[in-house]
Amino acid sequence: MASPALISDTDQWKALQAHVGAIHKTHLRDLMTDADRCKAMTAEFEGVFLDYSRQQATTETVDKLFKLAEAAKLKEKIDKMFKGEKINTTENRSVLHVALRAPRDAVINSDGVNVVPEVWAVKDKIKQFSETFRSGSWVGATGKPLTNVVSVGIGGSFLGPLFVHTALQTDPEAAESAKGRQLRFLANVDPVDVARSIKDLDPATTLVVVVSKTFTTAETMLNARTIKEWIVSSLGPQAVSKHMIAVSTNLKLVKEFGIDPNNAFAFWDWVGGRYSVCSAVGVLPLSLQYGFPIVQKFLEGASSIDNHFHTSSFEKNIPVLLGLLSVWNVSFLGYPARAILPYSQALEKLAPHIQQLSMESNGKGVSIDGVRLPYEAGEIDFGEPGTNGQHSFYQLIHQGRVIPCDFIGVIKSQQPVYLKGETVSNHDELMSNFFAQPDALAYGKTPEQLHSEKVPENLISHKTFQGNRPSLSFLLSSLSAYEIGQLLSIYEHRIAVQGFIWGINSFDQWGVELGKSLASTVRKQLHASRMEGKPVEGFNPSSASLLTRFLAVKPSTPYDTTVLPKV
Repeated sequence: MASPALISDTDQWKALQAHVGAIHKTHLRDLMTDADRCKAMTAEFEGVFLDYSRQQATTETVDKLFKLAEAAKLKEKIDKMFKGEKINTTENRSVLHVALRAPRDAVINSDGVNVVPEVWAVKDKIKQFSETFRSGSWVGATGKPLTNVVSVGIGGSFLGPLFVHTALQTDPEAAESAKGRQLRFLANVDPVDVARSIKDLDPATTLVVVVSKTFTTAETMLNARTIKEWIVSSLGPQAVSKHMIAVSTNLKLVKEFGIDPNNAFAFWDWVGGRYSVCSAVGVLPLSLQYGFPIVQKFLEGASSIDNHFHTSSFEKNIPVLLGLLSVWNVSFLGYPARAILPYSQALEKLAPHIQQLSMESNGKGVSIDGVRLPYEAGEIDFGEPGTNGQHSFYQLIHQGRVIPCDFIGVIKSQQPVYLKGETVSNHDELMSNFFAQPDALAYGKTPEQLHSEKVPENLISHKTFQGNRPSLSFLLSSLSAYEIGQLLSIYEHRIAVQGFIWGINSFDQWGVELGKSLASTVRKQLHASRMEGKPVEGFNPSSASLLTRFLAVKPSTPYDTTVLPKV
């Protein structure tokens, strides 16, 4: 029986491989002189402008990438996702995060049932609860209104909501709506994270949201039990139902935990954790902080890109263009990493979210049919807001390894500042760097230029910039909740396009399971050694040595009494 075909077996893939040689003979400083090429390599939708003219590509490259998309049946795969077909074949699930932000009258089916009414039923429940909470009608065990929220969850239950929260904090409309309130996140099982999340908070004015679909996630549930103990030790066991709510589908365990099942908010198997920020996972804590109307604007922004992605021609389809260019950079030009460089401090948590979204989705070594890939797939994602990143890792980007970059700029600052007499405003100073850096990477600086500047001969090689380093630039009109939603959706669909082309399953994550399984074995050993004095057994020599060294030191907490953070 023949093995399932891989995209690398197609003529279109081989044509791109053959095309690489021609691209290696070009330089961006020459390609950028072609005004028609620069104009052709742009796309715009609803205030989002993309310029990809600084990619190591020609219009011929892009045409070949479109042919590759056709060979990979990209349009058909996109349609299947929106139709609710079970494209996550290893888990037999639909992939319907688009349904989370669809209009109320949309029809998106899973197993023959329109899921949109279910989604809106949960959103309506969140809207009602958040209004009750924010009005002060919902009070805690002492009768005080609750103004602090701690959201307990890990992975997709944390990184996406934290990104959106951080981006909204300085938006004027959102900031006004959040006055007098705090939203914090507890993700890491490290007790230091517990201490930080409750530092200076009063349990009497704090609501805890426990986010766990099954209510069995080890780290999340230990953190939830810890926070529960913090509440109970101060307010008594009867306080739990007033101070803790849940995002979960396991109502039995929610009730056993002490949370009123009526205060549990559902989400579904067709929502992957890293795609869940638009579900109750993100919408609930964000609505408690900012109010549901602002969060709905965020969802509408994401939905606008969903529609653009589903209906626009590939030539002007921003997520499709981005996904195809990423495949080009990774699998043909051999660039394994991507730097995400937002010139907006409000987007400081974008890169950590995209790290999970991209690397958990596309960090695969086999095709969706289980065939070992003969080509590189997936990207190493990292980033930092400009101009901070310039003083951190840009040295490597300019003169070390070639790392394609995403530059993200905003025309209108959330918090404009200008000092009379200064040459430019603070935002214009920031944007001066946004516009300069891509050209510095593309053009570089030649020895001839340095000689003309009379740079000492012994420094010529040190000050030479090879250039020809690819980047692309986003320019957003502003950064309100709507644009934040657009940006999230662009990256989600870009990553899906990459997976669709590579022929992998971007919607499972088996790679996270092995470490968790081994940690369970270690957990049992730590318990046996701490409580029963049993020696370390059943581990390789290295692990046994490390564990023995760890256990040789008296623990900082006794195992016979409860100890909470003292911060």
